[in-house]
Amino acid sequence: MAELTGNCLIAQSGGPTCVINSTLAGAVTEALNYECIEEIYGGLNGVVGILNEEFVDLAAESQQTIRGLRHTPGAALGTCRYKLKKQQDYERFFDVFRAHNIRYFFYIGAGECQETAGNVSKLAEENGYDLRVIGIPKTIDNDMVHTDHCPGYGSVIKHVSTTVREIACDNEATGQGDLVSILEVMGQSSGWIAAGASLAKGRDRPHDPPHLIYLPEVAFAPEKMIEDVQRVLRREKYCLIVVGEGLVDKDGNYVSVAPGAGDGFGHPVAGGTGEYLKRILDENLGLKARTARLGYTQRAAATHTSRTDGDEAYLAGQAAVRAAINGETGKMVTLLRGDSDQYSCETGLAPLSEVANGVKALPVDWIHEDGVSMNHQFYKYAHPLIQGEVAVPYDSGLPVFAHLKKEKVKKRLEAYSVE
Repeated sequence: MAELTGNCLIAQSGGPTCVINSTLAGAVTEALNYECIEEIYGGLNGVVGILNEEFVDLAAESQQTIRGLRHTPGAALGTCRYKLKKQQDYERFFDVFRAHNIRYFFYIGAGECQETAGNVSKLAEENGYDLRVIGIPKTIDNDMVHTDHCPGYGSVIKHVSTTVREIACDNEATGQGDLVSILEVMGQSSGWIAAGASLAKGRDRPHDPPHLIYLPEVAFAPEKMIEDVQRVLRREKYCLIVVGEGLVDKDGNYVSVAPGAGDGFGHPVAGGTGEYLKRILDENLGLKARTARLGYTQRAAATHTSRTDGDEAYLAGQAAVRAAINGETGKMVTLLRGDSDQYSCETGLAPLSEVANGVKALPVDWIHEDGVSMNHQFYKYAHPLIQGEVAVPYDSGLPVFAHLKKEKVKKRLEAYSVE
């Protein structure tokens, strides 16, 4: 494979995670090792920044700042949920790439972001433009296909499980057989995050909280929930429920939809699911029901970042650059679990055309027959992903996060209208 010399561009898209910046750090650190990569640019706010020719010089950042990204939540380059909609958008992409001699493009994001990366790779080939495109997965939802798990997932379920244990201590102190606590977590189309709350249970302690987990994979029936809660309260001082926001009824419709909300790609957005459950309990049982919704906090809780997750996110960034240098394009980095009983993980590659918009469902055979708890197969899968802690530095009692100085790259084209 002939060496390809030029500049590289890295961009982030979709919802941030605790470790998406660790992936960025891995990609930048690896790119610095190759003379054929002349400049390392970051695109601000995903594809919107590329269309607007808004680049920053990542090689100009200090190594201390790049290292600091490994414990910094959010997305240091900014993200977007914009989807390339018309031929002019793609033509503009390549105008920008030619103007800045972009020969390596790394896009960190979930399924629809990988669709964009795949389209860019295909068009580059069709137009004879030498470009190597590698997608890098990220999503707390853990629902991307062809990868054992996604960077971001281990940290979010570590945070959710920790929160469950903390709430349980509070509920144990105040419950008198009449308290129901409902924790709503993210997950629009799958229950991976809600299922992860089951890790809060002690080993071989099935009655530990969360007592009930309601998943999008199991059609919700209000009458069953009422029976489930009554059963728990006959045994415990309180009932702690975890529910995925994407809970659906027997017809496959969200039980609760956020009014007027959309995700930027035209999809309806579930919301208020915890309050929906509370109303049912208030109307039928007349006991104390309280709700908590983690919302964006669960993907930004850097102090609960899993070291395993952070290390694998960094590894994915490195692997993307190595793959491109070795001549790969039109691929996404995947995480592959080892076959031995002792957990291990390495990277692989999957065609972007097979990744885009696919959804990996939570296996139904990992859910107990009761429909509200997870079995040992899920525990075996998820437990290794939350291991270890990331050392977050503190100053005056508060965590310190890294911030890019964002030295701008001079624009070379006329302005473009992003609609």
